[in-house]
Amino acid sequence: MTRWFASVLRSFGPALAGLAWALKTQRNLQVHAIATVLAVGFGVWLQLAAWEWCVVLLAVGLVWAAELLNTAIEVLADRVSKEREEPIRRVKDAAAAGVLVAALAALGVGLVVFLPKLWRLL
Repeated sequence: MTRWFASVLRSFGPALAGLAWALKTQRNLQVHAIATVLAVGFGVWLQLAAWEWCVVLLAVGLVWAAELLNTAIEVLADRVSKEREEPIRRVKDAAAAGVLVAALAALGVGLVVFLPKLWRLL
């Protein structure tokens, strides 16, 4: 059982390495990191209910996942061809659109969760 658990823990290594690399090199992920810190800070300050935390954290996780997948697709596409090719451009644009959709959905969640609480403070 201990060996199995150790192997499971080791399997997280590549994922953590990928996350660290992306945070160091990808400007958009750095922007999402700042937005995450702000959302968590506001959540603590406004004392979100458990269900509100669930929704906010799910939205944040969706954006991070979309951005990381977009980054992976872009790196792979650049490896496949450095030339400006229409199919590769479409793949990259579609991946970027996925991030945009996730970010807009997260913005909607933020507005629904945070605005009423902020409005009451005015």
